[in-house]
This record gives sequence, C-alpha cells and structure tokens, in this order.
Amino acid sequence: MHKTSAWPLAGAYVVLVVYASLYPFTGWRNQEIPPWDFLFAGWPRYWTGFDVAANVVGYVPLGFLLALSFLRRGNVRFFAAHPNLAAIAVALAAGTLLSLCMEALQNFLPSRVASNVDFGLNAGGTLLGAVLAAGLELAGVLAHWNRFRERWFIPHARGALVLLALWPFALLFPAAVPLGLGQVFERLETSAADWLLDTPFLEWLPVREVELQPLVPAAELLCVALGAFVPCLLGYTILRSIGRRAVFALVTIALGTLVTALSAALSWGPTHAWAWLSLPVRLGLVFGLALSALMLAVPRRGCAAVLLLVLVIHLSVLNQAPASAYFTDTLQAWEQGRFIRFNGLAQWLGWLWPYAVLVYVLLRVSRPEPPPRIPA
Repeated sequence: MHKTSAWPLAGAYVVLVVYASLYPFTGWRNQEIPPWDFLFAGWPRYWTGFDVAANVVGYVPLGFLLALSFLRRGNVRFFAAHPNLAAIAVALAAGTLLSLCMEALQNFLPSRVASNVDFGLNAGGTLLGAVLAAGLELAGVLAHWNRFRERWFIPHARGALVLLALWPFALLFPAAVPLGLGQVFERLETSAADWLLDTPFLEWLPVREVELQPLVPAAELLCVALGAFVPCLLGYTILRSIGRRAVFALVTIALGTLVTALSAALSWGPTHAWAWLSLPVRLGLVFGLALSALMLAVPRRGCAAVLLLVLVIHLSVLNQAPASAYFTDTLQAWEQGRFIRFNGLAQWLGWLWPYAVLVYVLLRVSRPEPPPRIPA
C-alpha cells in the first residue's frame, strides 16, 4: 500500500510554524502577566494587509495537511458517517491549539507581540485549509491523485515524495548560487566562533589558511547543473518507467527555474526576476537536463548510488565558496524586513534539504529492495 505523504508533511510544517512564530528565540523574559491575557485585549492599533494575509495563508497548508492526514490514514471508521466533518474538526482543533500555544509563548519574547487577531486569523486559515481538503475529497480529486500515484510511483515512495514536495519551498529562500541548496559551511564557522567567543574552546576551531574564494564560472555551472540534477535523480528512485522519468525531469527543472525567478523577484523586485540567469547558469541548467537524460534507463538502485555521489560533490564544491556581498544584503532583507515571518519557512529548508536527501538515500540503499509482486 502507498503510505500517505500528508502526515510527515504536516509534521514538518508544524516545526516550521513553530520556528517562524518564535524566531529569533532570544531575549526571553517574564512580564508577570498570564500567557492567555492577549485573548481579552482590544483590537491592535497597528496592523497591515500583509500581516493579515500572512497569518491566514500561513495556516492554510497546515489545516489542509492535517485534514488530509486524518482522511488518508484509514482510521476514520468511528466517524464513517461524516468523515469529512470529523477531519475538519480535528484539523481545526489541532491548528487552533498550535496557534494558541505560539501566541502565548510570544508573550515571553520582546520582539514578538501576542495578538488575539493573529490567533483568530490563524484559526481561520486552518479552517480554510481543512475545508479545502474535505472539498477535494468529496469532489474525487484525492482519489484521482491516489490512482495517479499508483501508476507513476512505487509503493514505498513516501519519503522521496515528501522531500520533493519540500524542494520548491527550499528554493524560495535566496541562495548564493542558483539551485545551490546546502551552503552552510561559512555560517556554521561564524556561528561556532561566536558561540565559543571568550572561552578556551575557541582555539580548538581549525584556522583557515586561505580565505574562501568566489566560484569561477565553471564551478558555478557545475553547482547549478548538480543542483538541478539532484531532485531529478531523487525522483528516478521512485518512478516506474523511463517515459515518466523524462516528463518528471523536464517539469522539475522548469519548476526549479520558475521558483528561483520568484525568489529573485521577492528579494530584489519583479524587474530583477531573471537577473540571476547568467550564461554559466543557463549552461548549468542545460547540463543538468543532459545528465538527467543520460540516467533515464538506469535502475532505481543505481540512481540512488549516483545520487549519493552527486550530493557529496555538489555540497563539497558549493561550500568552498563564500557568500557574496549582494547575497548578504539579501539575507538581511529577508531576516529583518517584511519576510521575517517566512524566514524559518524557507531558510532552514534551503540549508538542510540536501542533507535530508543524503540521509534518506543512505537509509534507502542500506535496505534490500522488496521482491516484485506478481499479480494473481
């Protein structure tokens, strides 16, 4: 049987909501007021349309995934008469409780303000998402998806599908190199030095004899190509046929290009949406597509082995380059400007996605593949 991907996606989204709600996790203090006091406060004096939309839209996927998880897990026999209403109720209760906890905890953060309006908007977003999931179930859309999944993917595809679903969101956070997810070395080095400052352990850190140098065009081309190649290979490990692999590769690289353009538009403005598409980047996308074409006929286990090698090379080359000054300014715009609420929703995904793929593939290749089932 195909296991639903909605449940792990809902869990991942809860973690991201917690991060975005409590960022930056510093300056905790006790104001000597009940944490639930915000529920009885008056209408906030300052609010914007962006805040309203962010609070509603931010919880719509949560409600959708929670309701879908309830419907897909096959444990709704107790609610057989009205499973869709039960799914909406369970999702709304879980999302509302999560929002209540987040707003209550924001009382202890100086940079965040607990608001009953935010709480109501979050609950409304959860309800909208849950109603959407129930409506799609009633309309038969989810049944069509199940049939599509059975035709295209192998039964044990949930982990890869979850990672592939998260990939476009990881690309939303601006990367120093297009499609270059997982560039964490420089930040880890700086953070470790800050944490160990004024301690004897600071001397334990290795000292770089040579400063990180910007990537030459050939290295940038390679990083872009491998960044496009990785999700294609991941999809190849779960797809059933060569033709479906070809369609998947085209759609994946096109989607990555469009999402990167959206990220650039959000960061620098709509007029600069395609400014990142330099000659090395264009050649890298073509090279990534060519590599994907060469792997179309390779067995799934072989694709997983190649994926491990590609990930190691990609992360090694990418983390030997520093972030540019323009990239640093872009990070500040996301971390201190109007995108602060989405900071945790994409930043950590962009950093950790390739490493999660690495762990998943290692676990995958370490297990023997089940023998194919012969239909009766």
